Amino acid sequence: MISTNFNFEMIRRTGLCSRQPWGFIGVLLGIYFSSALPVQAEPAYPNKAIRLIVAQTIGGNADMVGRAYATKLTERFGQQVVVDNRGGGSGIIATDIVAHAANDGYTLLLAPTAHAINVSLYAKLPYDTQRDVKAISLLGVGYNVLVVSQNHSTHSPQALIALAKARPGKLTFASSGSAGASHLTGELFRLMAGIDVLHIAYKGAPASLTALVGGEVDFSFSSMASTLPLVRSLRLRALGVSSPERWPTLPDIPTVAESGVPGFESSSWQGFFGPRTLSPDKVRLLNQEIALIAQSKELYQRLLPEGLLPKSLPVERFEKFIVDEIKKWSKVTHAAGLAAH
Repeated sequence: MISTNFNFEMIRRTGLCSRQPWGFIGVLLGIYFSSALPVQAEPAYPNKAIRLIVAQTIGGNADMVGRAYATKLTERFGQQVVVDNRGGGSGIIATDIVAHAANDGYTLLLAPTAHAINVSLYAKLPYDTQRDVKAISLLGVGYNVLVVSQNHSTHSPQALIALAKARPGKLTFASSGSAGASHLTGELFRLMAGIDVLHIAYKGAPASLTALVGGEVDFSFSSMASTLPLVRSLRLRALGVSSPERWPTLPDIPTVAESGVPGFESSSWQGFFGPRTLSPDKVRLLNQEIALIAQSKELYQRLLPEGLLPKSLPVERFEKFIVDEIKKWSKVTHAAGLAAH
């Protein structure tokens, strides 16, 4: 409704009422038509390039997922989605940039599992993970494979657990680095299976897998991309996967959950985030677009060989997922003596 609440007293004082009737009418018409002009709408989003900050260096799983989604979002939006890799600091550097970015939706974040783990690993972060960063959607998940050398005596997760319980404190597991995905998955396994095993950290996945193949350690949880070539060449033996269901390309390998550790699940996921004040309309639009992309056969075929599964979640479910992940890994880091105090 157009307002007609004019200030007649102001008009009267100008003298237009008595001396200049046409001037008075002009004033009225001017006020009427100026008030009737529509408010200029905000340009449709997006109408320029979007900067997608990936909290990982080039070549990692998060980078791979980020580039796959950036390509598809560019096609759907008709605007370039530019990947900006900001690795280092366990994703803290990248997250801090987005947490303090403008709320216009043109600076977004792709963060991996470390986003939830950092809450308990560090005593103080430059942002509040749940308050300052808006969860938009899950993008994809990857899982680890429980492997031993071909010369190891165990052929199942149950047998490995039984051996560890028979020899407390003697078995060792390798990881690609302290507090990384392979380390914390091993710690979760130790905690849930009720076993006493020793962790040995190596500098990267290649070094840890070389040690495993050589029999220097007993087992490891490693990513599918780095592990499967060694399994297929019969240098390693796969005992189980850390997914809740059997992996599509490994139907004969049981899950750890069905092999003596009910409820066991450990994923390396990637998620989409924005500044906390990002408008609900933009969050909803981005979530809907990601859901459509995640269902595409093209993306599935691109990521599955790398041990990654495209997967989206509605905003509310993704927010709950983040809360649950923070709680889960907080218990693990505290049990492993890694949590900040």
